[in-house]
Amino acid sequence: IICTGRSDYPNQVNNVLCFPFIFRGALDVGATKITEEMKMAAVKAIAELARAEQSEVAARAYGEKVASFGPEYLIPNPFDPRLIVKIAPAVAKAGMDSGVATRPIQDWDAYIQGLNEFVYHSGMIMKPVFSQAKLAPKRIVFAEGEDERVLRAVQVVRDEGIAHPILIGRPAEIRRRIESAGLRIREGEDFEIVYSENCAFFDEHYEEFWTTYHRLMERKGVSPDFARREVRRRATLYGSLMVKLGYADGLVCGTFGRHETHREYVQSVIGTQAGLDRYYAMNLLMLPGRTVFIGDTYVNYDPTAEQLTDMALLACEEIRNFGITPKVALLSHSTFGTEDTPTSLKMREVLARLGERAPELEVEGEMHGDAALDEHIRLKAFPNSRLKGQANLLVMPTLDAANISFNLLKVAAGDNLTVGPIILGAAKPVNILTPTATVRRIVNMTALTVVDAG
Repeated sequence: IICTGRSDYPNQVNNVLCFPFIFRGALDVGATKITEEMKMAAVKAIAELARAEQSEVAARAYGEKVASFGPEYLIPNPFDPRLIVKIAPAVAKAGMDSGVATRPIQDWDAYIQGLNEFVYHSGMIMKPVFSQAKLAPKRIVFAEGEDERVLRAVQVVRDEGIAHPILIGRPAEIRRRIESAGLRIREGEDFEIVYSENCAFFDEHYEEFWTTYHRLMERKGVSPDFARREVRRRATLYGSLMVKLGYADGLVCGTFGRHETHREYVQSVIGTQAGLDRYYAMNLLMLPGRTVFIGDTYVNYDPTAEQLTDMALLACEEIRNFGITPKVALLSHSTFGTEDTPTSLKMREVLARLGERAPELEVEGEMHGDAALDEHIRLKAFPNSRLKGQANLLVMPTLDAANISFNLLKVAAGDNLTVGPIILGAAKPVNILTPTATVRRIVNMTALTVVDAG
């Protein structure tokens, strides 16, 4: 095999795959020159990536042409976001080992984390969550175990050491898709499979599962025969029962189907936290210069003041898992009493309730969206505001307001960089994704589920 630097040949490798990352590694350690050892380190890192599984970004870019290492795929493709994360550190270390580094790297974890943030923009905000998850990995069951995105996420989850995955799906199909995607995960070592046919675990616990479901739902029209059938054919229901009965610590579902359908199965089995009668949903958005959480984005159409108060307190608790101090803005078309309409009056009541239940919380409202994010605008309208700086939790008066705001911001300003939806109020750790979830989003939600299970 001959690789050249000639642009008129298809085997050109140096300009795209070598130079940028050799220079990056050399500059990061202040190398006085580029040694042969540094070049060889780059070559070996590229070779390792060529043999590794394809990244999700490359898979999207190449579509059906994605292949594993072989005659048609000899080097990583230039879309692979792992290039900088793998090659630059290898070059930097070789520079240090060969004695040409003037600024040796002291903290490799921090260095690699910094490189990750160039390609995975959720890395900075998720770092505290991943750090917590790695301390105590949990058993997380994935309802859509045959989904290639889930399988790619499981590869990352195992590489990061944040969870012990359990996949619901047909074993032969899961194995086929793992092989097709060139993934390294192996059944029995990196994950377990649970399925309704020819599965020892399923056969052993089938009666326990369907009778539990029947007992929970017998006064809601579920007969024994229906319970038996549902447990066999509904992956989210089965995953919920695994969590309910202690065979898994948390559930991640929702990459296929309607959010409401998954939520109905989850809530019927897992239930809500004490004192609550419903779930809420919150999304995190990474916008230029700020990070904001928005709720309720998926569950309650017209929540009452009491329900919004519950949601705000649950959201604040979750936000603290990110290492962030919550700053709450209660949004409305009215700003500090300019209108007396049902929604503005509702948000004022939320403020009063939060003042009683969490007097230490930094919260203000009701206000316009611009006042929530711009302190100058807010202070001009209301100089005595208790909220300082930018709000990071935006509590919306209705589902329409929250969902529309979230989706508009996600596309128009957020470059689709989002975490969630994060389910709030469940009695046990569960998160319900949406069909548009990316591999990175599945990984992030897995980490959050692990932390909630801790």
